[in-house]
Amino acid sequence: SVGHHLHFFWLIIMMFVPLRQTIMASSVDAMMLSLLICSLLSVPAYSFQPAASIIQNKHILSIHQETNHASTFRLNGWVQGSDGEWEWEEDDPTSAAATLTSTLTPESIDATATPSLPGGSFRPKQSLGQNFLRDGNTVAKIVKAFVKDATETLDKKNGVERDLTQSDLRAVELGPGAGALTDSLVPALGSNNLQCIEIDPRSVELLGEKHPSLRVSHLDVLQADYPSIADEEGGPLSIIGNLPYYITSQILFALADASHTNAVRSATVTMQWEVGKRIVAPTRCKDYGILSVVFQLYADCKIHFKIPPTVFYPQPKVDSALIGLHFLGPSQLRRRLAGVSPAHLRTVVTATFQQRRKTVRNGLKQLALTVYEGDKERVQQFFESEPLPLPQSVQDAIDAGDEFALAQQLPSDWVKKRPEELTPGQFVEITRLLYGTAGAEESPLGRKVWRKLKHGT
Repeated sequence: SVGHHLHFFWLIIMMFVPLRQTIMASSVDAMMLSLLICSLLSVPAYSFQPAASIIQNKHILSIHQETNHASTFRLNGWVQGSDGEWEWEEDDPTSAAATLTSTLTPESIDATATPSLPGGSFRPKQSLGQNFLRDGNTVAKIVKAFVKDATETLDKKNGVERDLTQSDLRAVELGPGAGALTDSLVPALGSNNLQCIEIDPRSVELLGEKHPSLRVSHLDVLQADYPSIADEEGGPLSIIGNLPYYITSQILFALADASHTNAVRSATVTMQWEVGKRIVAPTRCKDYGILSVVFQLYADCKIHFKIPPTVFYPQPKVDSALIGLHFLGPSQLRRRLAGVSPAHLRTVVTATFQQRRKTVRNGLKQLALTVYEGDKERVQQFFESEPLPLPQSVQDAIDAGDEFALAQQLPSDWVKKRPEELTPGQFVEITRLLYGTAGAEESPLGRKVWRKLKHGT
């Protein structure tokens, strides 16, 4: 029609300059002019070059021959259908750009603007350990790492990854503060797919004003009931947060307990650099301790990157780290524990590291006397015992090449070792040797083992 022709002439004029900048070969110029003339004269373009892209890798203009011999033109992002109408390609619901918002990948997270800090009376409270993020690039990196951690831990059916949506993550942000992370998470996930836990009433009010439909619980994060939240959300949670330094360990222990019931699948959290190093520390170094044993047993751990003090307000005096924890879940954790009670394991690990400069024998002497009700002969037999044969579940893991299981066998001189010389799996074996496994295979792992009794329910 005349309207279509005029519309097309307008497109030719608007696109002439970028086309001339892009197209270098005269033969391509001639081909494009021929195609444009064919369009105006209603001559089928496929008579010149069927199903061919005119400019490879540039996507300036291309023709695709359909099965019904109709042609579809693409011109610098515009698409002309068989009816002659032109539309922007992203308006097509089947295009990759249009479907990007319905699926979630780390690459789909865009860089964010510099977070704005509220003025006036909203000042960071030292009593709450508040250090607000103020760098947009750091915020974007944290959110990308969170999406990566969360999506990598989602269940895969038959070993094939499916497209993931925002609701699959069941995201929970701990301590959002002024909302630096929240302001990026809401556009990426949608306010319906994110909830926050915040103790500061000023932050609760601020987030309510900025994101009215966002769920914000006015609650001490140490009192959060993660299993109940997971039940309400319909599955395990993905945790993100810029954690207060002074309660980092207790928050992490609460997440470890929550993994007993599969309430938490992943955590992507900031903490002091020194604490982050302890979580991933290998044996035989000063950083190796209780945090190392617990979280290398319960999760796959990694340091995403170091964070300088300059990206926070106020600036802390130390570097920070972004840590990713991929919790194993109760089934795989039970296989690693091989019948050992987590409560018994905690008792053994705590007793030995309270005297980390002494041998395991000296560290466990008082505990062994308690377990054997003061029977010194049985205590002596315990310390002279040969390591037990590994359970079949551990042996199967060794045969499969599992790195954790490969380091689980106790050495014959284990009583002469210092705590930092023993792997997490070897602490499991010491606990099994001391307490046995009677009934532990069927009993619950426990809702409150590592966190303090006064925290949570």
